Amino acid sequence: MSPAPILTLENLCKTFATNDTPAVNTVSLQLQQGEILGLLGPSGCGKTTLLRLIAGFESPTAGTITLSTQTVSSPEQCLPPEQRNTGMVFQDYALFPHLSIADNIAFGLRHKSKGLSRKAIQQRVKETLELVGLSGLEKRYPHELSGGQQQRIALARALAPRPSLILLDEPLSNLDVQVRHRLRHEIRQIIKASGISAIFVTHDQEEALAISDRIAVMRQGHLEQFGTPEEIYTQPSSRFVAEFVTHANFLPAILSGDVWETEIGNFKITAVAQDETEQGELMVREEELELVPHDDASVIVRERQFLGREYRYCLQTNSGKYLHARTGVNTMVPVGSRVEVKVQSPSPQIFAA
Repeated sequence: MSPAPILTLENLCKTFATNDTPAVNTVSLQLQQGEILGLLGPSGCGKTTLLRLIAGFESPTAGTITLSTQTVSSPEQCLPPEQRNTGMVFQDYALFPHLSIADNIAFGLRHKSKGLSRKAIQQRVKETLELVGLSGLEKRYPHELSGGQQQRIALARALAPRPSLILLDEPLSNLDVQVRHRLRHEIRQIIKASGISAIFVTHDQEEALAISDRIAVMRQGHLEQFGTPEEIYTQPSSRFVAEFVTHANFLPAILSGDVWETEIGNFKITAVAQDETEQGELMVREEELELVPHDDASVIVRERQFLGREYRYCLQTNSGKYLHARTGVNTMVPVGSRVEVKVQSPSPQIFAA
């Protein structure tokens, strides 16, 4: 018999009095023990509201939230955050500036882990600092640490009481790009080493793909798709997911026999992401386009951007439509060149026009 999920959401809804449109609309999902879930979507899609519902800062209009086997939220009852055995990591870290690092971490222990002796609290602080790789900083204050160190301290404070679930609200958004890239790897390692389940909110697609075991893509309060990073990226269930998660181009396509005809070529596609139809749009990702210079080709290179590890091209087709392509730095095509465009995708998809 498989263990019970650590978190279950059933038909969860939240409508605020100031807006008739639900911020969260009939969301259902399960989170397993030790799993990291990314809540991904554009601003206003409902991901932070969903996190606040799970934390207990908001009560649902409909539906239920179950932690392990206990229902903690429903329209009839809503346990406060301190009774949910969850830890929260905020976007702005929310560290106490007048407390040392050790006292910041111990603060949560004193309030959430009743009965721990002073010695046990000191030991837990030491263990947690070792877990986040910041041993020896106990006596420092938040202003003496870098942004990345402060974020790890905020994570340590949430982990110290050993909650069943950690909730992270855009934890890397205030950091510069290089620190974000390094810290997202470290955060995943830290959470995995702790064995605690986690949910984190982000609008950064690459961040969600890098950290998550599974991703919930949200749109206008709805759960648009729920799956592994590989499933979300390679098998988007809708055009919205394809556009938001991947760098994709969409080409008008017409079905002729068993072949989809587009202005850059014809494609035989077995899996169609829509009901049977004879018109649609072919999705091809930027990295799946190969550019072959040819003087008689109808596609023209209008712009080239150097991005360090790759070039990104803006292409214009004969019909005037713009496409984008990415190539390695070993492939450099001059602006103004005419190119044939070849699609290297193993499984192009067709979406409703």
